[in-house]
Amino acid sequence: MSQSQHIIVVDDEAPAREMVGDYLRMHGFAVMLCDGGVSLRKAIDVQMPDLIVLDLNMPEEDGLSIIRDLKQRTSIPIIMLTATASPIDRVVGLELGADDYLAKPCELRELLARVRSVLRRTARPVAAAPSAPIPAASAAEPPTLVRFGTKWLDVDAQALRDDDGNEHPLTASEYGLLKVFAANPKRVLSRERLLDLANARDAEAFDRAIDLRIMRIRRKIEPDPAHPTVIKTVRGGGYVFSPGGEKP
Repeated sequence: MSQSQHIIVVDDEAPAREMVGDYLRMHGFAVMLCDGGVSLRKAIDVQMPDLIVLDLNMPEEDGLSIIRDLKQRTSIPIIMLTATASPIDRVVGLELGADDYLAKPCELRELLARVRSVLRRTARPVAAAPSAPIPAASAAEPPTLVRFGTKWLDVDAQALRDDDGNEHPLTASEYGLLKVFAANPKRVLSRERLLDLANARDAEAFDRAIDLRIMRIRRKIEPDPAHPTVIKTVRGGGYVFSPGGEKP
């Protein structure tokens, strides 16, 4: 594991954040520990992390408000840690843009696996050396610039922009799904197929995770997210990308 991969662990309980930090360091990550939102933002100003492990239940500022703020300004991947027995916080966190979640107390080996999974999905593709064999693609390569409703997806830059050139943050899983749709226009894709092609299958994803991700994407690209015309739901089938809002 590259030492350049930098993780910030945010938890108001010192023993918990130190335990997580020590474990991640033991597996080759550079780790910074923060006790809340104020220290997290100061740390980000000094160095942008590759990933944040964030406790949701903190007295100074709750994790959901931190996620909302960060995702409006950055595309830093976030893994939520939550001790709540209710799934509501997890669902809201995912809708706000978090990339994964884990219940506390967590098994550190599972946390490590999820950290590595999210970092793999977030990493930009590295060009292979000329002599290296080219692996078979699991899906067709999309065009480099694709129109999605009110936005443009720049596949090479992994960026979503509006007509004025303003960039709108995407999580790694959202980008993965948009890339798959771009490569498969007018083709009905099941939830299972979407997760496989986007490499977005979590170790313990709950049943409707894909629907939450599509909901977040629609809010960013659809002229009217309540009545989607770009990424449509196909009853009993999955989803279909209709360029220009055309019928599939």
